[in-house]
Amino acid sequence: MRVLGVNAVFHDPAAALVVDGEVVAAAEEERFSRRKHGKRPVPFSAWELPELAMRWCLSEAGLEPGDLDAVAYSYDASWCRPAEEMGLQDPWDHLRTTYAEKVAGFLTTALPGLDRDKVVPVRHHVAHAASAGLAVAEDSSVLVLDGRGERASHLAGRYVDGKLDVLTTTDLPDSVGLVYESLTEHLGFLRSSDEFKVMALASYGEPRFADALHEHLHATGDGRYVAREPDWTRFAPRRVDDGTWGGAHADLAASVQLLVEELLVDLATWLHGQTGDRLLTMAGGIALNCVANSRVWRESPFEEVWVQPASGDSGTALGAALQVSADAGVRPKPMPGADLGRSWSDDELAAWLRTARVPFTTPDDLAGEVADVLAADGVVAWFDGRAEFGPRALGRRSLMAHPGRAENLERLNDVKGREQFRPVAPMVLAERAEEIFADGPFPSPYMLFVHTVRPEWRERIPAVTHVDGTARIQTVDAERTPHVAALLEAFAERTGLPVVVNTSLNTAGRPMVDDPRDALELFGSAPVDVLVLGPHLVRRADAFATA
Repeated sequence: MRVLGVNAVFHDPAAALVVDGEVVAAAEEERFSRRKHGKRPVPFSAWELPELAMRWCLSEAGLEPGDLDAVAYSYDASWCRPAEEMGLQDPWDHLRTTYAEKVAGFLTTALPGLDRDKVVPVRHHVAHAASAGLAVAEDSSVLVLDGRGERASHLAGRYVDGKLDVLTTTDLPDSVGLVYESLTEHLGFLRSSDEFKVMALASYGEPRFADALHEHLHATGDGRYVAREPDWTRFAPRRVDDGTWGGAHADLAASVQLLVEELLVDLATWLHGQTGDRLLTMAGGIALNCVANSRVWRESPFEEVWVQPASGDSGTALGAALQVSADAGVRPKPMPGADLGRSWSDDELAAWLRTARVPFTTPDDLAGEVADVLAADGVVAWFDGRAEFGPRALGRRSLMAHPGRAENLERLNDVKGREQFRPVAPMVLAERAEEIFADGPFPSPYMLFVHTVRPEWRERIPAVTHVDGTARIQTVDAERTPHVAALLEAFAERTGLPVVVNTSLNTAGRPMVDDPRDALELFGSAPVDVLVLGPHLVRRADAFATA
């Protein structure tokens, strides 16, 4: 059973390939096109398919479009309602429905040889749910929240033996995601793109507006919620993104963030009351809110919480493919990890460097040489193995630095060209994580929860300790990520710190680095001391001396 999953309607267009229940490949279109989020989420762009990602997924498996048993499209036009009936103010929303109704024709044009009868629509929130509930190896409760799908913004259900039982949904116009998007825009950031900045900014404020906002954003006790956009100007004027931040804007961010956290805990608690399950799986854009996820883990009755690393709309490509496979009687295998994208052999990477006429070495002890650079306070661009699927850099496409230098937070934000209130994250050896961090799940391989930095470690790793004393950690397992684990061990030998700063390998407004050309372009334009390209090492001093 060969199923290609496709997400395209709103944003983060992506493709994923599932063969006989196994996830073979998954990638976002932005990594190929170099256009952040692939496209803007406007009705006029709903027809744009992730053509490059689709073709790469097929080539990765050696397939042609005619070899596919199904193409799963993560939006079901038959489930749509007119925007005005849903209380949405979008006079062009009908274009999305029109494009979705005609998607089989678009797909057969993009993938010559595809049988249009093999195109299968999957409801948007079912695709989100499947990306989580079918990606683990056991039955689970599943919770989905995002901006919107065809007619809803939320799904709560349960997967048993690969079958989804939908317990409840919240219909539009109530939407936690749309409220958070609206706040993002009010705070001067890019809507449907920069919501994570609001979460970061919230740590600098006090939730003094929470009581007044509660009527607009709260759970209703029956597994649903009210979520309507308030008049934000009652609390703070519209912010112009001029580099300043704080005050009432930070307080407003903190207030909405608190209400979202409380709402999610309430929904998860209600869901557990219906299912009694041990495991909760989560997806949808709201599931990328790692602060809220942590409160769900701490305060809901579930013993374990697993969050899909590609929880945004890109993950619906994977979920749609998993769901169609399950519906055909093929029980999906557990998702192996987030490293599902492109990779290159050691020889291919060396050829890229020779073509670029960049001097490089291939050290016997790469981990040791890179650890020396980090210990001497150098910045390292790290490119290794298959690219990550989803928005988190997880040791495949990362910028690394010394966590013991407080000034490295400002330094890395300058390197990336982003706001100074933005935190950077630690990667830590899995076996030492509980020594340094607390109040969160272990292991935490996908950077989807925040942990408290133990007090005795805060002065030792100030660069990765956020203003509220927390960190969004990635635990590194030597079996899954051996090269990063070896680097962390070498760095610990030199510094006593089994932690390294990890942030995504990109600069502000650009997608994460994906192929070797992207890595070389970043290395040539940003103040990075060393580029690691697989087993090869490029030192800035050598490269620019040659130039």
